[in-house]
Amino acid sequence: MATVSKDDILGAIDTMSVLELSELVDALKEKYNVTAAPVAVAAAAPTEDGSNGAAAEAEQTEFTVHLEAAGQQKIQVIKAVREVTGLGLKEAKGVVDAAPGAVKEGVSKEEGDQIVTKLSEVGATAELR
Repeated sequence: MATVSKDDILGAIDTMSVLELSELVDALKEKYNVTAAPVAVAAAAPTEDGSNGAAAEAEQTEFTVHLEAAGQQKIQVIKAVREVTGLGLKEAKGVVDAAPGAVKEGVSKEEGDQIVTKLSEVGATAELR
C-alpha cells in the first residue's frame, strides 16, 4: 500500500471542480459519519445552593459592540465604524446598512464602551453585549 502525503491530497483537491469537491465532501461525511454542525456545549449544572458554580464566578471578558440603528447621520456613522474597525469604506457601509448587527466582536468592556460612546456621539444607537 502506497502512502499519500497531505501535499498530494491537497494537490488533487486543487484540480477538482466544484461539483467534484461537493461529491468528495458528501462521500467523506458518509464514510466517516461526520457533519459540519457545531458541537453543543453543556451548561454547568446548578449546585445545591442554586448557583452555577464556576460558571457564575467567571465574569464576561469579551464583548460585542452591536449597532441597533444608524440614525440620521449615516455618513458620520460609517466614518466612525471605519475608524473603530479599520474596515474600508465599502465594508463599513455594509456594516451600517446591515444594522442591526455586530460592529466589532471580542473587545474588552472598556474598549466596547468607548466604541459605543463614539457611535452614539454621531447619532447611532449602539450597545455592548
